[in-house]
This record gives sequence, structure tokens and C-alpha cells, in this order.
Amino acid sequence: MRLPETPRREQAENVIPLINIVFLLLIFFMLAGVLTRPDVFDVQPPESRQGQQTDLPDEGVILLGADGRLAFADQELTLERLEDEVARWLADEPDRRLTLKADADVSADRLLDVMDRLRDAGADRLMLLTNPAEY
Repeated sequence: MRLPETPRREQAENVIPLINIVFLLLIFFMLAGVLTRPDVFDVQPPESRQGQQTDLPDEGVILLGADGRLAFADQELTLERLEDEVARWLADEPDRRLTLKADADVSADRLLDVMDRLRDAGADRLMLLTNPAEY
């Protein structure tokens, strides 16, 4: 007696490795997209043909917007409060370097006023951030 043949099923494709790769790529792009923190407000530094290329530090960056707004440590501050915060930040290590990222449209008077206040707060090392100029 002959039994009827059971229909053969084709071998199913294994998609688990493909799913693993897709999830790894998703995690990679999620992490790579968060590497830089956005500024509190938009600042476009002036261009300069002099100076040296350097990376923007993670801390000690002061933003000075075109409208005169100030920010330090991801907080918008007044000029008086900025002086207090910088003095407190420099209290532990007075040799820390501050970076001033000022907008190109800021008046020279406002820039000098901020720099004088930073000097009064104890900032001896101040770097003005600029963009490299196109030749």
C-alpha cells in the first residue's frame, strides 16, 4: 500500500540576520545624529583669514547673538548674571579658557563691553571664535 506523498514545503528564507542589521544601523544613526548639541540661539561668527583651526570645546562657550542676547552653559543670561556665572565657573580652575562665539552683526561696543565684563570676572584666557574665510 502506497501512502500519498505529502507536499514538500520550500525552505523558508531566514530574515533574522537582515532584521539584526537594520536595527544596528538604526541605533548607529540615532547615536551619530546626537553628537552635537544645538546652540541656545543661532550665531553666525565673522570670517577671518588669520588664526588657527581648533575644535569647539564642550564647556566654557559664551554665545553673543546679533540682537545682544547672551548665553553660557546652555542658559540665556543678562550681562550681570554672565559675569557672576563665569566667575563661579572659573573659581575652581582659574586657568580655564573661555570661548566667545559672537555673531558677525554684533557691534564692536557690545563685544568690547562683554569682553570687559569677562575680564572683570577673572577670565584671563579668552578665545574669539571665527569662521575661516574663503579665498
